[in-house]
Amino acid sequence: MFTISGKKDGEKMDALRNVSLALIIIGALNWLLVGLFQYDLVASLFGGQAAMISRIVYTLVGIAGIYAITFFFNREEAEAK
Repeated sequence: MFTISGKKDGEKMDALRNVSLALIIIGALNWLLVGLFQYDLVASLFGGQAAMISRIVYTLVGIAGIYAITFFFNREEAEAK
């Protein structure tokens, strides 16, 4: 099925999945730096942990992580077919 943007629904989901994976990787790398060097890259780039943009990035990473839970269920459905 095509949408107004001309993309198929599957292509939109692939884009959402790719953005989610990119955010998860950013979050994982940030936690790696925190764990190894006590250095929060996101906070350093955007003005501290309390800065609004840092909080937005942290929130987006968290939402991406929650969305990634669905990857397990999608994989199981694809394997069942």
